[in-house]
Amino acid sequence: MTSFAIAVDPQHPQQFIRLSQPELSPGPQDLLVEIKAIAMNPVDTKVRAGLIKNGLAQPRVLGWDAAGTVVAVGAQVQGFSIGDEVWYAGDITKPGCNATHQLIDARLVSRKPASLGWAESAAIPLTALTAWEGLFEHLKIQDAGEDKTLLIIGGAGGVGSLAIPLAALKSKVRIVATASRPESAQWCMDRGASLTVDYRDLKQNLLSHGIKQVDYIFCLNDTDAYWDVISDVIAPFGHICSIVESHAPLEQSLIRSKGVALHWELMFTRSMYQTPDMAEQGRILQRVAALIDEGKLKGSLSTTLHGLSVENVELAHQKQSEGKSIGKTVILY
Repeated sequence: MTSFAIAVDPQHPQQFIRLSQPELSPGPQDLLVEIKAIAMNPVDTKVRAGLIKNGLAQPRVLGWDAAGTVVAVGAQVQGFSIGDEVWYAGDITKPGCNATHQLIDARLVSRKPASLGWAESAAIPLTALTAWEGLFEHLKIQDAGEDKTLLIIGGAGGVGSLAIPLAALKSKVRIVATASRPESAQWCMDRGASLTVDYRDLKQNLLSHGIKQVDYIFCLNDTDAYWDVISDVIAPFGHICSIVESHAPLEQSLIRSKGVALHWELMFTRSMYQTPDMAEQGRILQRVAALIDEGKLKGSLSTTLHGLSVENVELAHQKQSEGKSIGKTVILY
């Protein structure tokens, strides 16, 4: 198979181009993966928007969700062999996975679930890692009792689709998710939410169910827009974790007086800073794969496009930008 990638065109950043890939050779810690499927995430459209705004000197390959087969192994890598079927989200500082082949640090990788195909597997890594780190490393909901409530803002999106069932599996908290349409509300309930509420007039909709405050908030959508209501409904000594950057300074006087902890979750932190525990991402993916193979966790694939091409990458970006998707869009090669 010809090795190629789909990249943002430096001459016309609003467009994608197809590029031939050079021969790739793994470094000491790398795997060379022949990719079988990729998935779309908000980070793809955000990075692309930045490139359109600021320009770029050379083509940029996007993509941070992949499943594929190991075809070469770095000299210092342990635990992987040629032919292993793997999945991963990757490293935002390096070329992405919108390609037929990719070099990826083995510490960020695990074997994919044996019970899932390529498309279903590709839909999960980034969102599973984000959900796991946010829920269990930042919010630490696994330590909370059943009298505590978790509010997930953006329950039917990619991260929410994994955060809801992971919270249900690994904690005792009551899970409340925002959803505005009947189909998105049903999606959340099917994954383990105890209750869904319309994000419009969120405080009043919570009150209509007898919820005056919540102990944990996992914000997966527009921190700026939700900040006032987040600050209002969070309980004293509660915890807030957001995955969406703010575009203006956040007024923190109310959460400060409540003694509330604010956490930021970025799945790329470990790879970006080469943290000592970077291999934890591979271990998290291994745990998630086990939950799936045990039948305890469902994936979040909703749309499958067929074939890696400029047209399909553009279509996937379009679907992501519309902001109405339930679950994940995948390109199966």
